[in-house]
Amino acid sequence: MTKTLRRARRVVKAGSSVIAGLAAVGLFAGALAACSAGGTGTRDEGPARTDPVGSTAPAATVSPAPDSASASAAPSPSPTSVNGVRLVKADPKVSADIKRDLKPCVAKEYPVDVSYGNLTGGSSDDIVVNVMTCGDAVGIGTYVYRDENGTYKNVFQAEEPPVYAEIDRGDLVVTKQVYEKGDSVASPSGEEILTYHWSGGRFTEVERTHNDYSHAVDGPSPSPSGDG
Repeated sequence: MTKTLRRARRVVKAGSSVIAGLAAVGLFAGALAACSAGGTGTRDEGPARTDPVGSTAPAATVSPAPDSASASAAPSPSPTSVNGVRLVKADPKVSADIKRDLKPCVAKEYPVDVSYGNLTGGSSDDIVVNVMTCGDAVGIGTYVYRDENGTYKNVFQAEEPPVYAEIDRGDLVVTKQVYEKGDSVASPSGEEILTYHWSGGRFTEVERTHNDYSHAVDGPSPSPSGDG
């Protein structure tokens, strides 16, 4: 995985820790106030929520195995979450190499990220699936599925690694790392950012940006070189 994505995920984790700490302080202060007012103490209003802090960074959840019965709740209007592993393996458009290499990293945990959002204007959320490698989390395939009459249809795919897709304000944003000779997996020379918009029943590229990274500092630092 690129250092940019790793930094984003560290920020999300750090934010969650801070929010959890503030919540604990708030509960303690509330208990003291209730006691001092002569009440019977804090009221029992059910279990405290432990929802993670929202973020625009790519989701870091890993899809369960195809035979797993558990699934996390998907954003409205999707009624249920979708098993990304099963979706990719059943897709005839996905290359045989991707399907063959899509195996659990540990136990039944697959290197697959699944995101939900409105990309195509349908009645239910579209699904973005990113398939990565286990060792270094490099994106090797990204796919977009649209719900058509209860069946998910592949409407976009990119299988030129390293690649990763996100949903950004209703558009599909695909990031492709650029490597030059001698670059390590963790230190690419730059990146291409392609933005696609759904129009006329398909995704059309509407913007392309190229960033060159500096190797003079610890880790890549993007230096915009203008639109391609």
